[in-house]
Amino acid sequence: MKPVLIIRTGRAPDAIRARHGDFPHWFRLGAQLPLRRLQVVDVAAGDALPAPDAVAGAIITGSAAMVTERAAWSERTAGWIRHAMDAELPLFGVCFGHQLMAHALGGRVDYLPGGREIGTQPIEKLATAAHDPLAARLPTSFRAHTTHEQSVLEAPSGVVVLARSARDPHQLLRYGPHALSTQFHPEFSADVMRAYIRRKHADMHHEGFDPQRSFREVAATPIARDLLLRFAHRHGLSHGARHR
Repeated sequence: MKPVLIIRTGRAPDAIRARHGDFPHWFRLGAQLPLRRLQVVDVAAGDALPAPDAVAGAIITGSAAMVTERAAWSERTAGWIRHAMDAELPLFGVCFGHQLMAHALGGRVDYLPGGREIGTQPIEKLATAAHDPLAARLPTSFRAHTTHEQSVLEAPSGVVVLARSARDPHQLLRYGPHALSTQFHPEFSADVMRAYIRRKHADMHHEGFDPQRSFREVAATPIARDLLLRFAHRHGLSHGARHR
């Protein structure tokens, strides 16, 4: 059985990692990925990616790095994404992973106008999601956790935009039958979201945001989390997928 790949593009901050674990752990829990099938490749540390046909699917994590930095490891991963799309590999990108997928496939990524988006946000499903194999089941509005400074400003040609927030028109993108990405974080728990707000408290004040209000508004996001799980089930990556 082929492994399920987590493409690690960064690490959680030390204090958050010490208390809550790190990105691969959050994705493993959220997508119910069997530990025995998991393969984590730390591309930011220089690890080489396997050939797309050697894995069953891939999740691309978030990162403190910026796509616009065009780091060598990031651009190599973008090239790998293009090969994976050609091979029709199941792909799910989140935050930096979402932006990197869009960049790799011809979109434009840069800083989100108006500054960072952080906290539990209402996400609006668009009419384009009506026939999407995963997004069609989403309610017209649901909550999701966000923390990002850059965003997809222009989606690649042919990509379907499925959901937006008040600040970001590209919260959920469909690239093809097996590939999608989210700007929001379906893998975050409410506790992790609160930890990020605590960490960014001073920055938020400096930028004119109210961190206390954002902290109070943090809530569970089961619908966003379920999207990740349903992706894993649909593509045979998770526990119990054979029974779905």
